[in-house]
Amino acid sequence: MRHVTSSSQFTKEHLKDLFALATELKQNPSRYGQSLSGKVVATLFYEPSTRTRLSFESAIQRLGASLISTENAKEVSSAVKGESLSDTIRIVEGYAEAIVMRHHENDAAYEASKIAAVPIINAGGGSGEHPTQSLLDCFTIYEQRFSLDKLSIAVIGDLRYGRTVHSLVKMLSLFDDLTVYGVSLPGLELSEEYIHYIEEHGGRFISCRSLQGVPSDVDVLYQTRTQRERMSVAEGEVQEIIIDQHVLDRFEKHTIVLHPLPRNQEIAPEVDHDPRALYFEQAKNGMWVRMALLYMLLKENH
Repeated sequence: MRHVTSSSQFTKEHLKDLFALATELKQNPSRYGQSLSGKVVATLFYEPSTRTRLSFESAIQRLGASLISTENAKEVSSAVKGESLSDTIRIVEGYAEAIVMRHHENDAAYEASKIAAVPIINAGGGSGEHPTQSLLDCFTIYEQRFSLDKLSIAVIGDLRYGRTVHSLVKMLSLFDDLTVYGVSLPGLELSEEYIHYIEEHGGRFISCRSLQGVPSDVDVLYQTRTQRERMSVAEGEVQEIIIDQHVLDRFEKHTIVLHPLPRNQEIAPEVDHDPRALYFEQAKNGMWVRMALLYMLLKENH
């Protein structure tokens, strides 16, 4: 694999190897401290980011590579002067061995990969996909269950614009006997494209209007925030589906709660203290998984 633009690129074998390496990195980080010494990685972010950008930048430096970065390329790069994305990529690839890129357009990373001479890693594209988020999501689930087969997961909230959900259901569809409960309000339902993808790969999708429709023994509650920045004014305000302690108490002890973050009010702070709430550990896992991905792209492939 040269570029990472979509979750659909991965295979079970890819994930097995990547998760094994992420586990090794987590347990023995110093062993890999200079593994990418002499390489330069660029982070090119056209949209705001905290976890993704900082975890990638930490991953780059923990592997001994050097970093060049712009955190608001839409406003402070030559894009303001009218430079095309293709020209920007051609310039930046001359400075770095890989480009980690977030963009407001869904297909920007894929378009960049068609012209780039160095690996392009999609760090979030519009309302399309966020494949490295799905890697860390799946890794966090895998750490708890030691398997991604026979998984039941409720994806909750903004399923229409939430790119993390799109990438996650694609990646989980690699595995056997998947059941996805889609919990959303009218107008924010998962699009037919992704429902078809789940079913085409042998999984089941069940639409729910509330968490009451989700079985109490579901393996994962994957909560998301409403992507208001991608909604039109005409769509108006959206009532959130909220997980508080009372709601969580209906579910079994093995049910874990994940969230790609940032959150607003869709998970009550009281839930943070429940041992099933793993979203901060999930965010931390992002660094280890992205270290593993960078190592595979820049060390093992060269």
